[in-house]
Amino acid sequence: MTRLAQTAGLNDVQREILATVRDFVDKEIIPVATGLEHRDEYPTEIVEGLKELGLFGLMITEEYGGLGESLLTYALCVEEIARGWMSVSGIINTHFIVAYMLKQHGTQEQKDTFLPRMALGEVRGAFSMSEPALGSDVSAISSKGVKDGEEYVLNGQKMWLTNGGTSTLVAVLARSDEGHPEGTAPHKSMTTFLVEKEPGFGEVRPGLTIPGKIDKMGYKGVDTTELIMDDLRIPANRVLGGTTGRGFYQMMDGVEVGRVNVAARGCGVAQRAFELGVSYAQQRHTFGKPIAQHQAIQFKLAEMATKVEAAHAMMVNAARKKDSGERNDLEAGMAKYLASEYCKEVVEDAFRIHGGYGFSKEYEIERLYREAPMLLIGEGTAEIQKMIIGRRLLEEYRIQG
Repeated sequence: MTRLAQTAGLNDVQREILATVRDFVDKEIIPVATGLEHRDEYPTEIVEGLKELGLFGLMITEEYGGLGESLLTYALCVEEIARGWMSVSGIINTHFIVAYMLKQHGTQEQKDTFLPRMALGEVRGAFSMSEPALGSDVSAISSKGVKDGEEYVLNGQKMWLTNGGTSTLVAVLARSDEGHPEGTAPHKSMTTFLVEKEPGFGEVRPGLTIPGKIDKMGYKGVDTTELIMDDLRIPANRVLGGTTGRGFYQMMDGVEVGRVNVAARGCGVAQRAFELGVSYAQQRHTFGKPIAQHQAIQFKLAEMATKVEAAHAMMVNAARKKDSGERNDLEAGMAKYLASEYCKEVVEDAFRIHGGYGFSKEYEIERLYREAPMLLIGEGTAEIQKMIIGRRLLEEYRIQG
């Protein structure tokens, strides 16, 4: 059988990278993922393996010690990793959003300081946009950075910080009214601050506290935390790009990469759910034959496989559009929306195929069933994606005259 979700037009290097990652996933991630997830244990050995493979530098350019690969290559690697365990793909996602933002928007000094160590995985990135009270309303951010001589003083509380404990560099979005008079549009008075810290929990540097991990339904192993700034002082040269007021645009640029990543994660989880469902359907017998021979199950498998293929195609298209240098918010929004919704549906169908055993923690599909819902929320809800898609369509199809 030809495996689902093949990608046409890859070069030899891309195919070799993907084959290496898939082999790593099959040997090093899938056999241990469920046990680590049930214990909510950080996958230290897996992360070290990813560092050895050079994946933390996959999209960082060669001049900074990375592999200089495309967003498409990265997304396809994420798809493979999420197929093994979605939490591992989350560990590298926020790292790459920060690396991408540095590459696109950082000063030369910021690039020289951070990117070589990020390529090696020595500096691990996280980004922080959300807050406890704002949800999808980024314009309501209340965290603030105030200029004080050659420093900024940051105060506020951030929420849903992936890699909050293990990261050592956090891109934090906060208000900065300096140079932006009262009445300035909210998105024009936001700045991205590069905050260095020690890994761990508690007070990780003066004025910065990372409380313990948030206990989640799924997406375990990876640490999700709050971030509390109380008169946190950082040097002025840690404003991303060196100029205030550009943080919203920098973050949205990074989120487009993140949305392709979430789409890739949805594709990977859906692929794994299909694999589990089609395998179990051939082993489980009812009424004297494997349930795969019952028409009702064949219909489910057909629908699942079609959704896996469709989501993969849209994800690849969004990645290639970004790689071309074109605006891709429409394609990224569509891919993220479709892949996350289809992932939920494919996982549920695989769960149904497993019957009562799908409800048992002994079976891998139980873990996937708890992981899939996070994709409906991460990097923007379905409702936010539909707003983006609708607005962009009206731009493209605006009636003239």
